[in-house]
Amino acid sequence: MEFLVKSASPETLKTATLVLAVGEHGYMDASAAAIDTATGGALSAAVKRGDLAGKPGQTLLLTGLTGLKAERVLLVGTGNTEEGLGDRAYRKVVSAALGVLKGLGGTDAAFFLGDVNVKQRDSYAKARLLAETLADGLYVFDRFKSKKAEPRALKKIILAGSKAAQVDMERGLAHAQAIAAGVAYAKDFGNLPPNICNPAYIEDEAKALGKQYKETGLKVDVLDEKKMRELGMGSFLAVAQGSEQPPRLVVLQYKGAAKDTAPHVLVGKGITFDTGGISIKPSQGMDEMKYDMCGAASVLGTFRAALELKLPINLVGLLACAENMPSGTATRPGDIVTTMSGQTVEILNTDAEGRLVLCDTLTYAERFKPQSVIDIATLTGACVTALGSVVSGLLGNDDNLIQQIKAAGDAADDRVWQLPLHDEYQEQLDSPFADIANIGGPKAGTITAACFLSRFAKNYKWAHLDIAGTAWISGGKDKASTGRPVPLLMQYLLDRSQG
Repeated sequence: MEFLVKSASPETLKTATLVLAVGEHGYMDASAAAIDTATGGALSAAVKRGDLAGKPGQTLLLTGLTGLKAERVLLVGTGNTEEGLGDRAYRKVVSAALGVLKGLGGTDAAFFLGDVNVKQRDSYAKARLLAETLADGLYVFDRFKSKKAEPRALKKIILAGSKAAQVDMERGLAHAQAIAAGVAYAKDFGNLPPNICNPAYIEDEAKALGKQYKETGLKVDVLDEKKMRELGMGSFLAVAQGSEQPPRLVVLQYKGAAKDTAPHVLVGKGITFDTGGISIKPSQGMDEMKYDMCGAASVLGTFRAALELKLPINLVGLLACAENMPSGTATRPGDIVTTMSGQTVEILNTDAEGRLVLCDTLTYAERFKPQSVIDIATLTGACVTALGSVVSGLLGNDDNLIQQIKAAGDAADDRVWQLPLHDEYQEQLDSPFADIANIGGPKAGTITAACFLSRFAKNYKWAHLDIAGTAWISGGKDKASTGRPVPLLMQYLLDRSQG
């Protein structure tokens, strides 16, 4: 899909479909009012007939109008214009319009929504949210379908606005397109079946990304079992030992700033399939455990977006990839392993494996002397219970970093909610036989998981994102990867790259 920003008058723009906003009580912004005048009051007449009440997401397609160069006019309701729209309502408006456009024969469409009142959103932010929502709605994953999705007539979308707003809108569109590409990239990884997307596949794709963006200086290294063993990553290796698929720690390094500038490090959990190991999961819904690598997918998606924009920052990505399977060689409940940090872990539940690959990876992150480290993981079902699928869980050891991530989540409409990381919770991880147990019992599961990780992240500013509820949509024919939290991570990096 081609996107572009254009300053134009709606009544003189030649396009297949004009998309215009109409609020409640017949309110029309300048663009809609201009079309109403040009068509002899056709829009007012439609509202007066009761064809469109202006509720958010309502649509009305008008054809055969005279006085325009556009073939059609699509009216979309925007609600109470004085109160303004929240991000969710604005996305609903855009998605409703796109739903109609997908069924039309026109090759292009022009969105005149620049004057829509979206709370706390300027021209840049509205254009970005508009383009990201459209790109998300156009995403299709049909790689394994014998019959592919029918090609759509729509090939070009214009974001129309005033000349004064054009520069900001173009910047918003550029950021949106990079982020949308990263989100789609992350979605593809999540939606792939586990018989294809295994640790070796992620390794190969990361190397391909390195070749694709060779001019940026992206460097990709891979630690195999031998190297992990030499480094003492006993916890990481313990997770993978029940599978025939060998583990991989994929290391991506991008230097867009001065060489001596400390990097930001993103650590992604990449369990390409999680049976639970010996502590095996129920069979119902186990197919969705292919999404247990969405943390690693989000890091790859963020890298792709950052590379598209050539952000002036230094960035490291660490993808902790393994498959958790039951077998005669699998780790058993009660086994004790030694981590790269030297701390010993009693594995009480082999289904709490994500923290076992992450803890060694967090120790490995120290060598980069980072400004910040953020790990992203589909870590706990407890987070789904606590927060549902609306926001991701956030914990960490640095208040400033936590606030930066929260602000980025709000700005990107990819929100988080902070949970406490009090010392009292650490006691739930006590073990009579090792330094630490890998689970802390049934209470506060998301917090105790983060407490476990915090013991391996003491030497830098660290935050943990639990995306178990937000990384994919669960259930039946509607299951799908969401690509979150790529927008949040990119906003965090954009904020850092601007000083």
